[in-house]
Amino acid sequence: MMRNKRARTSVHKAVVDVWQREVGELSTRNFANRLAASKDLLLRLEIYKKLEKHRGCVNTVSFNADGNILVSGSDDKRVILWDWETGRVKLSFHSGHVSNVFQAKIMPYTDDRSLVTCAADGQVRHAQISERGVKTRLLATHQGRAHKLAIEPGSPHVFYTCGEDGLVQHIDLRTAAATELFTCPPIDDSRAFMPVVNLNAIAIDPRNPNLFAIAGSDEYTRLYDIRKYKWDGSTDFGQPTDYFCPPHLIGDNHVGITGLAFSYQSELLVSYNDEFIYLFTRDMGLGPNPVPSSPLSACSEASEMGLDPSAMSASAMETDVKAIPQVYKGHRNCKTVKGVSFFGPKSDYVVSGSDCGRIFIWKKKGGELIRVMEADKRVVNCIESHPHITVLASSGIEKDIKIWTPKAIDKAPLPTNIEKFKPKPGGWMYRVTTPQDLMLHLFSLRHGSPERNGENSSVAGRELVQLMLFNANSDASSDDEGDASGPEDLFS
Repeated sequence: MMRNKRARTSVHKAVVDVWQREVGELSTRNFANRLAASKDLLLRLEIYKKLEKHRGCVNTVSFNADGNILVSGSDDKRVILWDWETGRVKLSFHSGHVSNVFQAKIMPYTDDRSLVTCAADGQVRHAQISERGVKTRLLATHQGRAHKLAIEPGSPHVFYTCGEDGLVQHIDLRTAAATELFTCPPIDDSRAFMPVVNLNAIAIDPRNPNLFAIAGSDEYTRLYDIRKYKWDGSTDFGQPTDYFCPPHLIGDNHVGITGLAFSYQSELLVSYNDEFIYLFTRDMGLGPNPVPSSPLSACSEASEMGLDPSAMSASAMETDVKAIPQVYKGHRNCKTVKGVSFFGPKSDYVVSGSDCGRIFIWKKKGGELIRVMEADKRVVNCIESHPHITVLASSGIEKDIKIWTPKAIDKAPLPTNIEKFKPKPGGWMYRVTTPQDLMLHLFSLRHGSPERNGENSSVAGRELVQLMLFNANSDASSDDEGDASGPEDLFS
């Protein structure tokens, strides 16, 4: 008779790992990876430092490749480079944008002197840092807000952008040329009320940089292969190579996507507005020509995901069973364009902000919620993980950035009152199914002031033009070349 093997505690496992490293049975790299992915460390995360310099909502945070510098962008139109360990500002400069900065990233292999940004004015800009200061130049524009950009892994020159005009652009800094790849249309003619899909997110597969995914104001994530694009324009590149969507959401006009992320294993993480977060593997794709009116799910599949089977359409029960993506639940994503990301050296965990001001962390495998952290009094939009160690940076509607490190003495328990703090749904995303709905939505924008990714209420008035004409930046042009240095600039 075999005896049950007693499970080792985290302390016992840590002792064994140290012993194995010392005697050469565990490489230094694997030891560091195990340590960085330790659940014990995640349960000890707490605020290490608050970075306070911005004068508006902080809409983007990201680390450089070495992890010693954090770059942030804000409603105040400034970009700041931080020494996050000391909390010191290394450099602060005006981005050149005339509206809220939505994304700022350092280009790799540039000695942290080349940055790209996109913003609510639809502009995509390049900032070049030198001993004489910072020069910014305009690279491309979108007709409407540009929420995200994606840097080709390992490239100091190439990146992609997407915007609410549905346009995807490829930009090469060597030529400062922007190539308009395609404008994303709705999946079928039944959505003629939506001439383009307003894009909120774009991500590149780190294992295969030829593949990138986009998502926005409908239920689908679209995957493209840049190798199918002909630079002479001789091919229709706008057709995705694959579509991804949870079976029960196919045909749902009331959801959209705010965040995308690829894992190191090429898994695709998708965060839905007014819904949950889902993890797709490549075999879960719907193919290049999905049938919008025929969901690939069944009643039993919805039950497995913890969803209400009664909400399934009749056609959903008539089709074949297909692999169901892993689901992550507990947070609330209604009010803003919220990101989602992986955490850990092997994408071991999934992390997201929430409308309740908390940070949620789940185990990637199985979807178990293991940590909920009080971060902001209002909404948390951005969570960025350090590239090498167990450190997180978070930001949201508040004006500061919070750095999280595993310095707590005691492990944090999982709260028992998570549901109590969930705000009621009241999403910002364009949810129009008829022309009448569109007019009602325009009226609500005219008279309301919803929180939208750190934007103030003055933006709402311009959305009438953005929704109808995608031309909000017609009078927001700036010089193609300009010195962004100013009296507030700090340079180390």
